[in-house]
Amino acid sequence: MPTQTTMEIDLPKRGMPVTIITGFLGSGKTTLLNQILKNRQDLKVAVLVNEFGDINIDSQLLLSLDEDMMELSNGCICCTINDDLVNAVYRVLERDDRVDYLVIETTGVADPLPIILTFVGSDLRDFTRLDSILTVVDAETFTPEHFDSTAAMSQITYGDIIVLNKTDLAPSERVESLEQWIRETKAAARILKSQYGEVPLPLILDVEQFKPEGYVEHQLSPSSAHHHDHDHHPDHHHDHDHPHSDHLANDGFMSVSFQSDRAFSVKLFQEFLDDLPDTIFRAKGILWFKESQLKHIFQLSGKRYDIQTDEWTKAPTNQLVLIGRDLQEDHLRQRLAQCISAPSNSTPV
Repeated sequence: MPTQTTMEIDLPKRGMPVTIITGFLGSGKTTLLNQILKNRQDLKVAVLVNEFGDINIDSQLLLSLDEDMMELSNGCICCTINDDLVNAVYRVLERDDRVDYLVIETTGVADPLPIILTFVGSDLRDFTRLDSILTVVDAETFTPEHFDSTAAMSQITYGDIIVLNKTDLAPSERVESLEQWIRETKAAARILKSQYGEVPLPLILDVEQFKPEGYVEHQLSPSSAHHHDHDHHPDHHHDHDHPHSDHLANDGFMSVSFQSDRAFSVKLFQEFLDDLPDTIFRAKGILWFKESQLKHIFQLSGKRYDIQTDEWTKAPTNQLVLIGRDLQEDHLRQRLAQCISAPSNSTPV
């Protein structure tokens, strides 16, 4: 990552600049967030996320943690949105210590427009300045046809900066054709290429790419006025990757969660992964295997998955969430239950 000096980002004094990070499931938003949080500049950044669980904060940075705010030794903070974006922003604005920059991460199936309109069309516009909408795209797995998703299209359409991530995992011809498609879809967007979410901060923060004029018609339309009256927390109905969420249902997306206080068999879980349906785009969780004393942190994006190990700090459990389109919930839970290892000296389950 190129060296960055403090002088490269000259923050304006007319309201706290805000970057909204959007992008499809598994595109690398959280990795990019971690890059921002570990920045070497004298920037005090506040990051708003839906849950802390996804953010792997370096323990050397961590100072204190309360229920919905995390403070870091480099002066940055993390806040959870907790269904109310506006209140979360005000919590940051009302802090006594200096905060230079606000970054908001949306969930992978969210349309960014309601969040944009919250900043452009509410009194937040008096205290903040939308700097850019940054869309992270997985260069290896993203195809407009494959996802066939209004949310994925909205993320490209509203993106001021498009970060083509994981370019090391995709053939160069694929990256070029995807870049061409993005240019045809959103000609005005700035396109950056990255690996592991490593992008020099001066290329993505305080870039003044957002043009509020383009959203005036949304504010003035009767339907969006109604939307704002009743949806002051724009994410509350599609922010939890929940099967009953309106937005997810419209797109066919749903999540299936599985928990068990009994260990998996490595072999049986591997067989489950081998048979995983193509309609599952993302999975994440904590896994407990009878063959290991360690905790296994599991991440899956498309057909690619990664398992990291750590020490258990509390009683071992299995916790897994699968996210995809039109999933057979009962069948998936049954298959996961079949991964549970039979106890010693007993008949198999």
